[in-house]
Amino acid sequence: MPSIAETVAAYADAWNEPDAAKRRKLLDAAWADDGTYTDPTAHVEGREALLAHIAAFQQQMPGARIRGTSGIDVHHGRFRFTWAMHDAQGSVVVEGIDFGETAADGRLARIVGFFGPPPIA
Repeated sequence: MPSIAETVAAYADAWNEPDAAKRRKLLDAAWADDGTYTDPTAHVEGREALLAHIAAFQQQMPGARIRGTSGIDVHHGRFRFTWAMHDAQGSVVVEGIDFGETAADGRLARIVGFFGPPPIA
């Protein structure tokens, strides 16, 4: 079974992969069949829905890249990491944090993402 770091890297690579067949291969390895993805703009269920969501993101933001900005904090099958989305020119567009859960086979079962810093108390 791949490490959580390898699995999250394959998931992140899928967001950046322009080739649909390669993107599918990455998500086949990293994403549970019935995994759920939720962020402030979307909630999708299943790998096919995530593939479609990523394709739509790439059409909306051509050349954008998502890069991890932290290590992966893991405990009890849950994890979190931070990331930044860069536009085609390399400027940071948005930063965020993802929280997730792994399935029994080590693939990602759930990601819940937040954009920007937490609100001020």
